[in-house]
Amino acid sequence: MTTIPGRLRAPLAFLPFLAAVAVVAVVGGLAAAGARSVYSGLELPSFAPPAWLFGPVWTVLYLAIALSGWLYWKSGGDRRSLIWYAAQLALNAAWTPLFFAAGAYGVALVDIVLLDVAIVVTALYFRRSSRVSAALLVPYLAWTLYATALTAAIVVLN
Repeated sequence: MTTIPGRLRAPLAFLPFLAAVAVVAVVGGLAAAGARSVYSGLELPSFAPPAWLFGPVWTVLYLAIALSGWLYWKSGGDRRSLIWYAAQLALNAAWTPLFFAAGAYGVALVDIVLLDVAIVVTALYFRRSSRVSAALLVPYLAWTLYATALTAAIVVLN
């Protein structure tokens, strides 16, 4: 039986975190198939970004989210924190289908508010053993808070 050398174990452990985030991205991508037409058909607030901006922003954020989870795990983080990490990924995955596929803007707003809370709790737990992993979640939280304001405005305007 072949074993993986110790120096390779930690880097290889990044792959499940990357895969989990990739699943979230794929779910979002599939649900957002008609997002451009839906987005352009909505009454949008003045602070709404152009539709093309979402893809690049989320690509960078998803990499940071995966790296954050891996660094936290590598630091010896506890299970409860990783449960919060998984919860925020699930809430993230739910938003795009709720908003774009189902057109359930109010439910999507509730989802993203819960996502905001889950990101904060995850970052606070991560901070206990890895300040870097917590810091990597700050841009994600900032973008999600912006998206929360955008979602709330869309609920009001539509």
